[in-house]
Amino acid sequence: MEDNKALNIITDALYEKKAGDVKIINIKGLTSLTNYFVIAEGTNSTQVKSLADEVELKMAEAGVRPNHTEGYGGASW
Repeated sequence: MEDNKALNIITDALYEKKAGDVKIINIKGLTSLTNYFVIAEGTNSTQVKSLADEVELKMAEAGVRPNHTEGYGGASW
């Protein structure tokens, strides 16, 4: 999937669930793991899980599944 399309899906999902202070950090060429980090703020652990769920749902609808999810159980990323 094209980077811009994926980033739009992710940021739209975050804003839909009222995420705060969304940041996109371009790390292309710095690691082989990814091109971008998307960071967003949630007000409590319930909202943080809701943000993660929404991003995962919207990306799955677009045909993209995560290879790995870290920190979900404690919502402490």
